[in-house]
Amino acid sequence: MTPPWAKRLGIALAALLLAVAVYFALALNWSYSSGERAGWVQKLSHKGWICKTWEGELAMVSMPGSAPEKFHFTVRAAEVVEAINRSMGKRVALHYEERVGLPTSCFGDTRHFVIAVTPVEEIPLAPGVVVPAAQPTVQEPVR
Repeated sequence: MTPPWAKRLGIALAALLLAVAVYFALALNWSYSSGERAGWVQKLSHKGWICKTWEGELAMVSMPGSAPEKFHFTVRAAEVVEAINRSMGKRVALHYEERVGLPTSCFGDTRHFVIAVTPVEEIPLAPGVVVPAAQPTVQEPVR
């Protein structure tokens, strides 16, 4: 016959495990905020000792000639990593969700998780003023 304290301890441990599982499910699936940032991806690396995550850095320039602001982000989906690698060196818009309350860095070093990448064709300088992206030129044959 098991002592009564052992049964209470088992119920308490099961309740604790259930609470932790619910917390992780909420933290991983609930988005605190979402948004979009545009710039040039200047770094994307797969790093970590035990939990490898994709961490990146986007250089955002608000005005020509100003120092770029860096946006640090994490990527979890392999297809998004491939899209970022294909667009390295080009201006892109990163669509992200901010997740708050993840307890360890095993889920990522940042709170910003990129979920999609869109190439940006124009560079806005001011409201209503844009510089078109360079188009490939076709040279006429010399006669």
